[in-house]
Amino acid sequence: MPLVSLFTVVVALAAASAIGVAWQRRNGRFTVPPSGQEAPMLQELGWQPGTPLTLLQFSSAFCAPCRATRVLCEQAAQTIDGVRHVEVDAESHLDAVRALGILRTPTVLLVDGEGHIVRRASGQPTRAQLLGAIDAVLGQFTTTR
Repeated sequence: MPLVSLFTVVVALAAASAIGVAWQRRNGRFTVPPSGQEAPMLQELGWQPGTPLTLLQFSSAFCAPCRATRVLCEQAAQTIDGVRHVEVDAESHLDAVRALGILRTPTVLLVDGEGHIVRRASGQPTRAQLLGAIDAVLGQFTTTR
């Protein structure tokens, strides 16, 4: 194999590995959107004003990580006071998907009682990531069901 071809293969493998590592690090990590983004269509998706924190999950029918994320979010909603979980079928709400910049499923938006999106994660979050984001928004878990 010529030296140039070998060099090209090595560079391509290194680049693919770097992209894969970056993708894994971002997967499921909650970030703070710019300026507490508000979305007027949240009520149409199932958000209720006054609920301290809503986990608004965008899913698709054949998404295995979506099912695992649903279980995780439902467990959090059942055990932490003031937390509600709403799952949204992304394919049935394409206008909301576009307006909210949802690029993949699952995507979880943490929406406060006033309708501000205070955290978001693309990809399947871990239990620790989800609980950390909830804690960052609500403060200490003082009351559990």
